[in-house]
Amino acid sequence: MTNNDILRRIRYALDLNDKQAIALFGLGDIAIDEAQFLALLAKEEDANYHSCSDKQILGFLDGLILKNRGPREGGPAPRPEQAEPINNQVFKKLRVALELKEEDILGLLALAGFTVRKPELTSLFRKPGHKHYQPCGDQFLRNFLQGLALQRRHGAE
Repeated sequence: MTNNDILRRIRYALDLNDKQAIALFGLGDIAIDEAQFLALLAKEEDANYHSCSDKQILGFLDGLILKNRGPREGGPAPRPEQAEPINNQVFKKLRVALELKEEDILGLLALAGFTVRKPELTSLFRKPGHKHYQPCGDQFLRNFLQGLALQRRHGAE
């Protein structure tokens, strides 16, 4: 999954309009205008398509965290590990922004028809280098975002 796909899916799942999404980029210290935002939402085959960088998607998610939870007490947000895959960083930031507990995440995955056990889930939140660390695959993140969309937009429980 590309960062553009992730951005489109999050925007859909959380039912954000363009203005709200651009504001989240701003909260995350990413300056972006409407034309640039629409280029990030465009499909790869479109002429105005622009690839969404890791910095942009993480800034967007930082903005979502700030909007939903406010600034972190005691200083700036922790910096992610450089070696950590982008999917793990996205998944962790969404968990924080939406204040999701393990049971909530397991429920969202179940909505998407994706069954996972608790140990598999906790391995995604470990630091790279830990013996039980696992990278978050595209399929896992895709199913999580699908479950989030089903819950938020369609009222599935």
